[in-house]
Amino acid sequence: MTDHHAPASPVTPGPLAGPLARPGTAPDVWALRVSAYDTSEETGDPRALDLLDPAERRRHSGFRRAEDRARYLASHVALRRLAGAYLRQDPGAVALGREDCPLCPEPHGRPSLPGTGLHFSLSHSGDLVLLAFAATPVGIDVEVLPPVGQVDEVTPVLHPRERAELAALRADDPARAAAFGRCWCRKEAYLKGTGTGLAVPLDGTYVGAGERPGDVPGWRLVDVQAPEGYAAALAYATDAI
Repeated sequence: MTDHHAPASPVTPGPLAGPLARPGTAPDVWALRVSAYDTSEETGDPRALDLLDPAERRRHSGFRRAEDRARYLASHVALRRLAGAYLRQDPGAVALGREDCPLCPEPHGRPSLPGTGLHFSLSHSGDLVLLAFAATPVGIDVEVLPPVGQVDEVTPVLHPRERAELAALRADDPARAAAFGRCWCRKEAYLKGTGTGLAVPLDGTYVGAGERPGDVPGWRLVDVQAPEGYAAALAYATDAI
C-alpha cells in the first residue's frame, strides 16, 4: 500500500499485489507528473488512446490546448492501468460510470467502477496528478497554490471559522496561501467523496485552514504531502456506505 503521508512523486502504474484494505483503513494514493510521460501524438505511445473508451476519447479530443490533452491522457491512462491492476482486468476493458447524484436523480455523482466495490478519485493540477483507491467512498484533490488576489476573492465563500483562520494571517504572508490551499483541497476532497462536488454551499462544512484538518462525522480528512507550490488532501469514509 502506498503511504499517503509520503511526498508525492512520479509513480509508474503497474500490477499491485493483494486485496484492498478493509473499510475504514487508509486508501492507496498514487502520484504522477504529467511531464514524466510522453503523451505527444507524434512520439508518444500510440496505444495509449486505445485504452480509453469512446466518451474519454471524445473528452480528450475536445481540449483545445495540447497541455490539457496531455494531462487528461496521462491521468486517465494511469487510472485505467491502476484500476485494471486492482480488478485484475485489462485496462482497456475497465468500465467507468457515475453514481447517482445525492442532490438529484441524475447519474452525475461520484465517478465509479460499477459493480466492483472499488472506489476511486482522481485530481490533477499543473504538472501533478493524484489518484486514490479505497474500499469506501473517497475523494482526493490537488491544487497549485493560488496567488494572493485569488485567495482574497474566494475566502468569503468559506466557513466562518475558516475565514477567521485565514484573516489571522497577513495578506503578504506566504503561509496564508498555503493555509488557503490546505483548506480548499480538504473541502474539495470531502465534497468529491460525498459526490456533491461544489454544488453545495462551501460554508456548510468546516474542514479548517490550520495545521490539522477539522473533524467531519463519518469521514477522515488527511493532508497529502505534496511538492513545493502545491497543496493536496484526501477524504475517505470511515464506514462502509
